[in-house]
Amino acid sequence: MKGEDKGMAKLRINSKNRVSKINKEIYGHFSEHLGRCIYEGIYVGKDSPIENVNGMRKDVVDALKAIKVPVLRWPGGCFADEYHWEDGVGPKENRKTIINTHWGGVVEDNSFGTHEYFELCRQLGCKTYVNGNVGSGTVREMSEWVEYMTFQGVSPMAELRKENGHEEPWKVDYFGVGNESWGCGGNMTPEYYANEYRRYQTYVRDYSQQHMEPTGEPAILKICCGPNVDDYEWTREVLKTCFRHASEDVHGFMDGLSLHYYVFPEGWDIKGSATEFDDKVWYKTLNKALYMEELVRRHGEIMDEYDPDKKIALIVDEWGTWFTVEPGTNPGFLYQQNTMRDALVAGITLNIFNKHSDRVRMANIAQMVNVLQAVLLTEGDKMVKTPTYHIFDMYKCHQDAQLVESEIETKEIGTEEYPVPNLTESVSVDADGRLHITVTNLSLEEASEIETELDVNVKSVSGEILTGEMHEMNTFEEPEKVQIKEFNETVVSESGLKFIVPACSVVHLTVETA
Repeated sequence: MKGEDKGMAKLRINSKNRVSKINKEIYGHFSEHLGRCIYEGIYVGKDSPIENVNGMRKDVVDALKAIKVPVLRWPGGCFADEYHWEDGVGPKENRKTIINTHWGGVVEDNSFGTHEYFELCRQLGCKTYVNGNVGSGTVREMSEWVEYMTFQGVSPMAELRKENGHEEPWKVDYFGVGNESWGCGGNMTPEYYANEYRRYQTYVRDYSQQHMEPTGEPAILKICCGPNVDDYEWTREVLKTCFRHASEDVHGFMDGLSLHYYVFPEGWDIKGSATEFDDKVWYKTLNKALYMEELVRRHGEIMDEYDPDKKIALIVDEWGTWFTVEPGTNPGFLYQQNTMRDALVAGITLNIFNKHSDRVRMANIAQMVNVLQAVLLTEGDKMVKTPTYHIFDMYKCHQDAQLVESEIETKEIGTEEYPVPNLTESVSVDADGRLHITVTNLSLEEASEIETELDVNVKSVSGEILTGEMHEMNTFEEPEKVQIKEFNETVVSESGLKFIVPACSVVHLTVETA
């Protein structure tokens, strides 16, 4: 909704209209065997001088627990379709060493495998999202992995798991049947992949009744490989083939369809620097981040044709910024710094997901540590929380809250080629009845004064803000250059609230209602 060029912007909130639940899994993360994401970033091994619990870095786990990571996707990514799970179980000295052909050509010793992944999720207290190998794997291999992870009774794979030190089965919450099957996962056509999906998912079995949810949901929710960016033909043809001769009840057959979209302002080949950019590239980046709204909406419209009741979730399990790697680092490791620009991309994107939470029910930022738009960076025993980390910290209030109807007046800013609205927002109400308002100001120069119209009486309001010059970042020398600060500029008025959002900032308000 566009407002006047000058004056106070109106933010109208109808808290009584609860639109949809914002699944906490929208705030999910992704960890691939890529660069220093897992090795050095998350996992250092039990014998490391870096403080760890069962090999997992304690500082990293503690930081991730603080932002309430709800779900973690593993082992890829492109790596998933070359990953053979049996290489990563059993005594570490007997595990097969391979070459990571996708990411840097480095040696992968498989010391982080199935057992280590579930231990990490146990420490984080998060749900599990395992991605299976369709590209170079077999139905039998996938079926036996599911049996190894989840079967309670006596079976060859359950016995092997017990021999390897884990008596009880684990809970697999989500299982991805292939990854980027249109590209690195096999270069398949949508019709071919859809038929492969039908075949492979048949053998992703729910082995144990004790894992059934009280709601009657399947124990393992199956994720179908969806489109790359705006490949609407892929979405339509995959759904058309999968729904052919399918039961009306899609639960247990397809529970989610994935979508991948990365923001690289200068194009796939060039990408551009993570830290050196001008105003024009700032707005170009944010313009491309806003494209997520169109992608979610248009793919959702196609899904509505086959699934009008929205039983199938749109799973944006890879998203974020993708820049040129930092100078002097391995190009295959995808290590990049993280500035206030990344923070705005995160805030904008999460607001979009919140607003579309009737269809988007999980998302996974790429990636968790040391890769692409990471929330944490590590170097030896040092760790840095990035500006993106702080956005996830601010937005964790929305997890499992109810999206409420809201609308904000905006004006067009940016450049002629890359226009953007000056503001984005989303609003939710949590289980205790508190309203949470998150607002991003995309302008580099102009603060925005906002008048909020509320349909409830305000008892109290508190706020927090992340702001800074567009290039500001946290480094190992200055780890707290960008951090969340208290925001106490909100005034309670007769109609609701008044506050000013500074340029290049993200604000979160918590409203206690009378």
